[in-house]
Order: sequence, then structure tokens, then C-alpha cells
Amino acid sequence: MAGLLLVGTDEAGWQRAIVRDNVLKARHRTSGIRLARLVRHRLEPMSADLWRMVRDSPGDVATHAVLAAAIKHSRLLGDFLDLVVRDQHRRFAQVLTPKHWEDYILDCRGRDPRMPQWNESTIRRLRSSVFQILAQAGYLRDTRSLTLQRPKIASEVTSYLRREHEDYVLRCITVGT
Repeated sequence: MAGLLLVGTDEAGWQRAIVRDNVLKARHRTSGIRLARLVRHRLEPMSADLWRMVRDSPGDVATHAVLAAAIKHSRLLGDFLDLVVRDQHRRFAQVLTPKHWEDYILDCRGRDPRMPQWNESTIRRLRSSVFQILAQAGYLRDTRSLTLQRPKIASEVTSYLRREHEDYVLRCITVGT
């Protein structure tokens, strides 16, 4: 996906890559389209330097670059890292629990009454996605134990965030480091 952005692919090219070529290896056409839209919306606000990291860098660098884009795209994810995960590290907590997510969602509603009223299944799906992201990026050992870890964020990503003045994203991504 980052490669498509880097070469300036037009809409027809995106459709061809997603639907015909199935670059995301989606089992269903609609899943591929939905996933492509999500990834594109996450990556587009960032610059070509980050896209290159996603496309060309080894595992951790690419993972942390994608995480930076996800944080910029989703204040819900960023604030969870900044407020909850940071607080758990400060308390020397060993694990993150589903209750942390539930309390966080309630706190969000308290801060912003315009926040959508999600049903329980949506809240669980969001929690599952966020915890999966945290595990992939190294903040959690895995999604079963939810054991907290202090990841070493790739220096290429933190340098990029400083250079681009992405202070909010940098603050969120460096919790626990």
C-alpha cells in the first residue's frame, strides 16, 4: 500500500491493485476494499519518508512506522497509549486488562459527551484491535497474557516524528521507553 502511495497511483490503479491483483491477499473482495481504505487513510496523512519506511524497512521499523500512522489517524488509540498504558508503566503494573479498556472508554465519554455510543460488541472489537496492535508493536508480550513490555521504538521512526514535528504521535509512541 505504501508503494502505491509512493508512485502516485491513481484511483483506477488502486482499484486494480486491490480488486484484480489482490495485493492484500484478502479472502473476500469487500474485505480487501475495506482494509485498503483503512490502510490508505492511515498512511496518507504522513509523508513519503514514512511510506518508504513502511515499504522498505525491516520488521520493527516498518511496524513502528505503521503504528505512528495509526496513532495519527486514531486519537482513540493514541490517547489509550498516552493515558492508560503510560499510567500502567508508571505504576509498574505487569499487565493490561480488558477493564483498562472499558474504563478508558467510559472516561472518554466523560471528557466528550459527543462521543458515539458504541454497543458492547463494538467496544470488544475495538479493544481486540487495539490490543493486537500493541502486541505487534511490542507493548504487550502477546494478546493472551497481556503482559506489559517496554518496547524499543525504532530510532528511524522517532527521528522522523521529531523532524516532522509530530509531537503528539511521538509522545504516544514512546510511552514506556
